[in-house]
Amino acid sequence: LLEGVGAEGFTVALLERDHEGLNMGPRHMPLNAAFMNGTVEGENVWIPMASILGGQERCGYGWHMFVECLAEGRGVSLPAGSAGAARQAATAVGAYSRVRKQFRVPIAEFGGIQEALSMAASDGIMIIAGTDLMNAIIDNHEAPMVISSVMKQNCTERGRRIIERAMDIAGGSAICRGDKNYLGNAYMSLPIAITVEGANIMTRSFQIIGQGLTRCHPHMLELINSLQMPKDQEDEAVKLFTQQFYKVTGHGVTNFLHSVSRGVGATISTSTRSKAAYKDGDKLLKYHEEQLLRLCANFALTSDLCFTLGGRLKFEELLMGRLADALGAIFLGYATLHHYTHRRGVEGLEAVTEHAMLRLEKEAQDSLLHASNNFPGVLGGVASGVMKLGCFPIGSMTRPYREPSDELTKEVARLITTPSELRDLFAEGIYEAPEGEMHQPSDLCRALPICMEADGITSMLRREKRQPTIDEANKIAEADALRDALIQVDVFENLTDAENQAGYKRPALVGTEERLASSSRKTFSDPALGSS
Repeated sequence: LLEGVGAEGFTVALLERDHEGLNMGPRHMPLNAAFMNGTVEGENVWIPMASILGGQERCGYGWHMFVECLAEGRGVSLPAGSAGAARQAATAVGAYSRVRKQFRVPIAEFGGIQEALSMAASDGIMIIAGTDLMNAIIDNHEAPMVISSVMKQNCTERGRRIIERAMDIAGGSAICRGDKNYLGNAYMSLPIAITVEGANIMTRSFQIIGQGLTRCHPHMLELINSLQMPKDQEDEAVKLFTQQFYKVTGHGVTNFLHSVSRGVGATISTSTRSKAAYKDGDKLLKYHEEQLLRLCANFALTSDLCFTLGGRLKFEELLMGRLADALGAIFLGYATLHHYTHRRGVEGLEAVTEHAMLRLEKEAQDSLLHASNNFPGVLGGVASGVMKLGCFPIGSMTRPYREPSDELTKEVARLITTPSELRDLFAEGIYEAPEGEMHQPSDLCRALPICMEADGITSMLRREKRQPTIDEANKIAEADALRDALIQVDVFENLTDAENQAGYKRPALVGTEERLASSSRKTFSDPALGSS
């Protein structure tokens, strides 16, 4: 049939929906989301050569097409959804935290709220930075399989955390369904992104390191190829294997030396660094680039030590998961610095970048530490010792990374909950409804400056111990009215079609009535059967 053009095997064709023999079957309903997913069946389907993508010459190239499409698509589409969720949550929930009051104080002033807001903001900037860098890579006509896996797993997981924190802050307004609830659908649908195009649990614990360790190592692929050369090329294979083996060994030694020297240097620079050093953009970039170089050397050394496991590595998913966490943190760290370089000058960007970088460096450090404490295999003890000596040569002293300070956490939360250029950065591309149209996120964002002004007037009146002027009283009243309207949640007389039917009674009430009818006690005050 092919007559020497193309090859047998997995092939991709594009067919019309009404193609003869093709049946577009029933659809699934993934968590009530508008996510097209369903069954496709066919019987005696004749596919003409003209329908094959790329023509007959591309017969048999389906797997290659699939993998290339996956490498590009999953690193763009799913992280883009998380980026949208991050932008919406940061702007809307940031405004809500300033609008909503508890004990006559905006909840944005509460430490627990500030912690959740700062974590959501720094996770958000990581996702935004990662998507910007990934899009640039794709625009450069690259199809990075491992990086797309890192992006998909990290961004969707961080997106889920952002929505969870936003739900915690929004409280009742996030759990009561209706038009005013702008978080419920995102909360419900995010597990779809976690699951599709390579479930995160598999991507993290198997795919990222399983593929990356051989495909991304500078010498390992050629060494493996030498083992697969035919018998008649044995001499050449032995020569190539020997060359690559020495290169792999040299690579490991170099990584060990870099890991030790950079580890000591990172400890010194971190211990002598001021908490306010991040406010100088040049110093911020220089310091964190040095820390990422150190972590890269740590990760590369650990990757080389993984070869002591041989083929057993693919079964050590706990180890691979920890290394995937470290690699993800390092990649997002570089993406965050790349983003800062391109958007430098935005007020408050230094603070959220610092917050994000400190968290990422701590994540990478902890993942490598857990890997060294649990290195498996017959040579696991030796590999663990070498790893600890290389990554943490002076023990805990060379594990200098810590979580962001409370002062920095409060600063990031302040920037997200007050009018600032950082808030404007997060709001880029977010839908803003016309005034008068009910759209809770837009209404919250418009109310923010009004409530801020009213709070300022209230504070001034308290300090000056006087009554407000008519103009001041009007502004306070306007803010109070907005607050009262915006914290309300949707209510419904009836929630289902059945409840709208005449004579409808809820099943729980019917059951209660039946039990009461058969009981000798009609109320709690009635005496129990047999009592005197």
